[in-house]
Amino acid sequence: MDLETVSPEEFGRSLTGIGVNLLSPDVRLLAGFLAQVFGLSVHRLSGDFAIVRHGGMMMQLHADGTYGAHPLLGLVPETAPRGAAAQLYLFGIDPDVAVAKAEAAGHTVLEHPADKPHGLREATLLSPEGYAFTPAVATL
Repeated sequence: MDLETVSPEEFGRSLTGIGVNLLSPDVRLLAGFLAQVFGLSVHRLSGDFAIVRHGGMMMQLHADGTYGAHPLLGLVPETAPRGAAAQLYLFGIDPDVAVAKAEAAGHTVLEHPADKPHGLREATLLSPEGYAFTPAVATL
């Protein structure tokens, strides 16, 4: 499927498993953070929407205004942090590299890289909206 030209209907019908959809007051800013810090690929980028791909996993970014009358929008805070208590793991992305990129760009590093008892080296970074992204690789 060509993510740049697929229709919304065809894309929606193709989704399986668990989906991740993040609401954002600035889709372009969040997509830029994900591409710059983690090297994720961004498709169909507009002010209202983007598809973000990491390996075989895709997530969607939607501008707040695209949710219209959806009841979830009423629960979303106007300012960061959003997504409190949700942690989005990005497996296979070196946390040391991601943290260096985040710090160079002035982003917030919530947790610096560390080897964890569960066999992963990970860090936690906050997107401009306050979503917690955790790049992680297996420890040797």
